[in-house]
Amino acid sequence: MSIPVSSRSDSEEAIADFDGRTTARPQHLLDVAVIIVNYRSAPLTVACLRSLQMERSSPALLIRAVVVDNASGDLAEISRAVAGNSWSSWVTLVEAPKNGGFAYGNNLGLERAYDTATPSYVFLLNPDTEVRVGAIAALVQFMEAHPKAGIAGPSFETGEGGEWKIAFRFPSLLAELEQGLELSVATRLLRRWAVVRHMGDHCQPVDWISGSAMMIRPEVLAAVGGLDENYFLFFEETDLCRRARRAGFTTWYVPESRVMHIGGATTSVSSRTKARYPPYWFESRRRYFAVTYGLAGAMLIDLVAVGANLLGAAKRLMQGRSHAGRPSFVRDLLHHSVLWRRNRDIPPVRSRIAGSMRAAKTGSAATQLRT
Repeated sequence: MSIPVSSRSDSEEAIADFDGRTTARPQHLLDVAVIIVNYRSAPLTVACLRSLQMERSSPALLIRAVVVDNASGDLAEISRAVAGNSWSSWVTLVEAPKNGGFAYGNNLGLERAYDTATPSYVFLLNPDTEVRVGAIAALVQFMEAHPKAGIAGPSFETGEGGEWKIAFRFPSLLAELEQGLELSVATRLLRRWAVVRHMGDHCQPVDWISGSAMMIRPEVLAAVGGLDENYFLFFEETDLCRRARRAGFTTWYVPESRVMHIGGATTSVSSRTKARYPPYWFESRRRYFAVTYGLAGAMLIDLVAVGANLLGAAKRLMQGRSHAGRPSFVRDLLHHSVLWRRNRDIPPVRSRIAGSMRAAKTGSAATQLRT
């Protein structure tokens, strides 16, 4: 599928509602397509949609949502909530025939959103989020005022109401060194390369933002295509921001927009616990470093990461804090590393959608089932 760049004029544009009716909307009314990928989180998804309902009162925006259930069996429950709350005019449901991961689900949602009309903006939103009043409008206003910005994200608050003003730097060799050592002196020396970036109260350009709430200009999708479905979960938003930068688009942190994010509620990985990382985390990490730095660069990064994490583990052992690390982290990292020939098959970007600069690489694309 080719993603067209939205064109704007002073005329009115026809847009089809999800129930099939076609109405005319003024061109100045900006169409925001929200994509939510659900997996065994129906109550959270319904709460997220309820927060979007409140945002739809904005006079300058037409907000619609596409909810993709990644074959979790939640579709019936969400459908009942949509019908019971009279949301069917702006919410459409898509049942994925398999759980293909975060990128796969979002690409299904993008495909369905573009079937209805080319949106002014696309907003990827996790089911375990709730947008605060004015959150979407603030991101759209920023994007309208900054035409070179391709991606923008909000500030976050936790489920308990705490501040989580975070954006990120691209992962690198020095970032892996800083994370693995867990030494205060190393953290001070390598602060400018640390992946986690604590943000202030002003809009700033950043390397990448969380995919849990990500506003995307359609021109980005036209240039680089959708998310790479080779990532099952994690690193896909990092990769998208990296490809967008290579295509000439910047990514921004916009604190005027605020979103509540529970964090870890829809995955088995949370920063609040020290559970063992699942295999797909290491597979996504391997792919990101290989496509970004090449196989030789990824091998060097893995060697540095293994050494740094062994030193960090030794330090925790001497401090009597051996339980504080991720279980089996070094062993799992080595098992999935490109240091082994079996792990060096890195396929090209695979996405259901692509734009003018990249042909679609569909692979074994699944059929979309609509409700």
